Amino acid sequence: MAETIFTVKHSSPSCRARSGELQLPHGKLATPVFMPVGTNGAVKALSSEDLREIGFEIILSNTYHLYLRPGTEVIEKAGGLHRFMNWDRNILTDSGGFQIFSLAALRKIRAEGVQFRSHIDGSLHLLSPESVVELQRVLGSDIQMQLDVCTPWGTEKKKAKAALDITSLWLERAKTAWEESREGGYQGKLFSILQGNFYPDLREESAAAIEKADTPGVAIGGLSVGEPVEVFREFLSFSAGLLPDEKPRYVMGIGTPEYILDAIEQGIDMFDCVLPTRTGRNGRVFTHNGPFALKKAENRLDMGPVDAECGCKVCRLYSRAYLRHLFKTREILCSMLASYHNLYFLHNLVKKAREAIDGDRFADFKRNFLSRYEEGHE
Repeated sequence: MAETIFTVKHSSPSCRARSGELQLPHGKLATPVFMPVGTNGAVKALSSEDLREIGFEIILSNTYHLYLRPGTEVIEKAGGLHRFMNWDRNILTDSGGFQIFSLAALRKIRAEGVQFRSHIDGSLHLLSPESVVELQRVLGSDIQMQLDVCTPWGTEKKKAKAALDITSLWLERAKTAWEESREGGYQGKLFSILQGNFYPDLREESAAAIEKADTPGVAIGGLSVGEPVEVFREFLSFSAGLLPDEKPRYVMGIGTPEYILDAIEQGIDMFDCVLPTRTGRNGRVFTHNGPFALKKAENRLDMGPVDAECGCKVCRLYSRAYLRHLFKTREILCSMLASYHNLYFLHNLVKKAREAIDGDRFADFKRNFLSRYEEGHE
């Protein structure tokens, strides 16, 4: 039986939503929790001090990118990723499976691992489930993900089955390698990944392999890969229903308020996405009345905050007119301020959702939030 790292604090009486506590090497997390993405060891346009100021206790980095640049030997010399990037809280690292999936023309998948050419210089590399565990051990990941094979929407069942078979095989090997690393003193936790594309029986088969592996946590993979939103919601619900209640559940790539609240409603405890900072760099910001573009002419003389109900320092100190000016003049500060606001907004949204779960009013909270947010959506 895997060690227990997760405790359910309260469950909603009307849906699967739940609040909980996750114990990790760099401290406890209250869940549900949104994780900012720092792919290269940095959340774009924000410092570690900014992230601590907002209140984040965990961020995500990517093994594939850090392996290629700066290289794990650099991070190992620094004493691990935490010291390298001046982050004293938890880090989850993605195995790089999704990034390799996106390099379809540059990779070959075999039972022993995935061979691929670097998107940076074309050099040839091979990653195995064992080497990915070791890479994440060197990084010092508090949560590390198994190497998996992700398949896109529209994949025929035969190919989806073959990908699942490899993912399940890799899970067994990753679990063995992770247990060996723990004998050497490594304290990070391994999460398995549910795959199976959009075939219910394959998802069930994947869930059986995950139950056998008995890792400390589980992620739902193979969503947000091109499918229609209604299919996403259907398979999110179906997949969540296959997972054990006593383990933390993570869905990768969820970053809009609508998707986050849908995930929480289905009992998902963790999610991440690049969207808040990417849209911030492009001058688009979240508000309780829906997202809007800073560049719009209506903001030129608007001396009010981005969102009057937001407590972040951007909304306290700067106007829409000023942020529009920064965006139009291509000042870097616009990216910094808009990204800070967007991450604060999502962090606060999830905190309020957690409080609503504890108060048995999550359904009302979700309905009331989305009625305003979606009505004002551009």
